[in-house]
Amino acid sequence: MSRSTRRPILALVGFGILVCLTAVGLWKTSGELPDYSAVSIQPEGIMGTECQLTAIVPRGREASAAPALATAEAELRRIEALMSSWLADSEISRLNRAGTAVATPLSAESLALLREARRLSDASLGAFDVTCRPLIELWRRAGASGVLPSEAALEHARTLTGWRQMRLRESDVLKGDGEARVDLGGIAKGYGIDRAAETLLAAGVRGGVVDVGGDLRIIGHGLDEGPVRVQIRSPFEASTWGEIALYGGAVCTSAHYARHFEIEGKTYSHIIDPRSGRPADAALSVTVVAPTALLADAWATALSVLGPEGLSILPRNEGVEALVFHGTAASWKTVTSPGFPVLIRNSSAGSTDGR
Repeated sequence: MSRSTRRPILALVGFGILVCLTAVGLWKTSGELPDYSAVSIQPEGIMGTECQLTAIVPRGREASAAPALATAEAELRRIEALMSSWLADSEISRLNRAGTAVATPLSAESLALLREARRLSDASLGAFDVTCRPLIELWRRAGASGVLPSEAALEHARTLTGWRQMRLRESDVLKGDGEARVDLGGIAKGYGIDRAAETLLAAGVRGGVVDVGGDLRIIGHGLDEGPVRVQIRSPFEASTWGEIALYGGAVCTSAHYARHFEIEGKTYSHIIDPRSGRPADAALSVTVVAPTALLADAWATALSVLGPEGLSILPRNEGVEALVFHGTAASWKTVTSPGFPVLIRNSSAGSTDGR
């Protein structure tokens, strides 16, 4: 296990968002010492990205945060070991290697997440689909070679994609084709963030933030009763587009600028549209606010595929709101779900169209 580093916390920085712990929310601003302290660690080697865990504890009891933070870090590593398709000995990798109609036993936890992924696939009209790994691998190979995949290769990968290839049973999974595979990258990170946040609360901390690669969950109370400010990055430059204020919940961003590849002089998104089998191009960047990081993570991916039109099917009754950047660098605009503008606290964010 990689070591964790501890340092005074000023901000949580991710590729799409930045959480301000100064000025409001987690720090009092009246000049008086707060009654609580923010203690942070930055574990290395978690899910292939940066990570920062923060716990809010009574002032003078900062040492009590260490076991809570260590437990949250261990939970993130446990979820990664269980569900990462990048780790050869994970349950998901074992499923991906299984042959046609070979029963692959999975833990109740992995099966539950697969069932939730299937539900979200239906809810998003197929825009979010963890069974599209054959397509993801096809386009990764294309990106590495610099040559577009052939229509025959694309069609073959599409035949391997879809829930018809995965039969979820009580304690195992049967694949319709041995080449069918799943990739939980669009949901397992959010699930891991939620689990880490829940372990922090169970450990008795007042509140905190779990940030993995810029996707985060805010829990409990800050140093005062104010909100936590979350700055949203512009998809075109390393600057802040605007700022939202949250009293809890999760924020996840999916954006082309974070990860992409170039083939024959054209830039393609790393996000694949499971319906067409091709890289998604309906949105430049999507930021989703939801009660859980699992929901925010999955819907950020789905809206990257659907674009602004997907806002009409967003499950706002589940507390999900979203901001979508679309267009081109030369001509772009933002569109939001009806509840998102209420969260915006920075007037320089500019106008948005609500749907």
